[in-house]
Amino acid sequence: MATVTYDQATRVYPGADTPAVDKLDIEIADGEFLVLVGPSGCGKSTSLRMLAGLEDVNEGNIRIGDRDVTHLPPKDRDIAMVFQNYALYPHMTVADNMGFALKIAGVPKTEIRKKVEDAAKILDLTKYLDRKPKALSGGQRQRVAMGRAIVREPQVFLMDEPLSNLDAKLRVQTRTEIASLQRRLGITTVYVTHDQVEALTMGDRVAVLKDGLLQQVDSPRNMYDRPANLFVAGFIGSPAMNLVEVPITDGGVKFGNSVVPVEREALTAASDKGDKTVTVGVRPEHFDLVNGDGNGKALSKDEKAGVPVTVNVVEELGADGYVYGTAEIGGETCDLVVRVPGRAVPEKGTTIHVVPQGGETHVFSTSSGERLSD
Repeated sequence: MATVTYDQATRVYPGADTPAVDKLDIEIADGEFLVLVGPSGCGKSTSLRMLAGLEDVNEGNIRIGDRDVTHLPPKDRDIAMVFQNYALYPHMTVADNMGFALKIAGVPKTEIRKKVEDAAKILDLTKYLDRKPKALSGGQRQRVAMGRAIVREPQVFLMDEPLSNLDAKLRVQTRTEIASLQRRLGITTVYVTHDQVEALTMGDRVAVLKDGLLQQVDSPRNMYDRPANLFVAGFIGSPAMNLVEVPITDGGVKFGNSVVPVEREALTAASDKGDKTVTVGVRPEHFDLVNGDGNGKALSKDEKAGVPVTVNVVEELGADGYVYGTAEIGGETCDLVVRVPGRAVPEKGTTIHVVPQGGETHVFSTSSGERLSD
């Protein structure tokens, strides 16, 4: 097992004006499961391939444990990679696929067979060892690719969107299997995905990238509760955080008919930047319904409180529902998503009134995007 360190690691593709990965600085602990997440083209796969030795590092260093592996070939890095498309040999059996790297390394046949059988037991593949990949489902092929990585007993696992070819239900099941397997083996793992739900549910820590730049690296809970900037706030969470530009007023910010209290330090920081507005973030579950649920049931006597939201679409998920609506805030029309009780879902075309819960708002600088609130 080993730590992994990106030390100002930069990758510039030939002919490109800007780096694909720009001065990446991350320290990954021994046995940690780190997820790299971000939109397409943000540099997450390039970062992984730099660690694997499949992409050159133009500046900075990459270390695995105490070894500087920046310019070592992939075979000398003691890593195992699981690819998006499985990369299995179609003419070989499952057992031969899993043991192929050991065979090339000259490991005795009996030892190979034992390691393959042990890995197959962990992955529930024992009865498929004599089959060819074409006789397996997508989920089973992915487990074979995992088994091939496990038998090598590497210092680091690298996984490049390994679940993207699976259907939705199988993805949920397999991500649970991968996370529990990694914790049992204790092998340092770097996992790339564009799916932020996958990132939050699997990683010990999550690193968010945008345009080759690291935006934030933190635990899933801290990243959800305290996003570092507007990009992270809008990217992490499903449905996404509501982000609304609102004017600064005495003691807080004007949110429709309500004044939402905001820390004095946040407002001072915004004023120092010359901002007359700030961007307030509210997660869908942090709105309160204040004078009706859209079906005529009164929840409050305060008819004027809150922001009127016209219900456009309703998603009913059983325990909860999500209202997708439009509201006018600060003279601008904006889209809002509000979580509502699953048994009291408003009808399309009705109006609900909402107000952000105290202490659950996030304040960001409109000009720089950085977080202002604690």
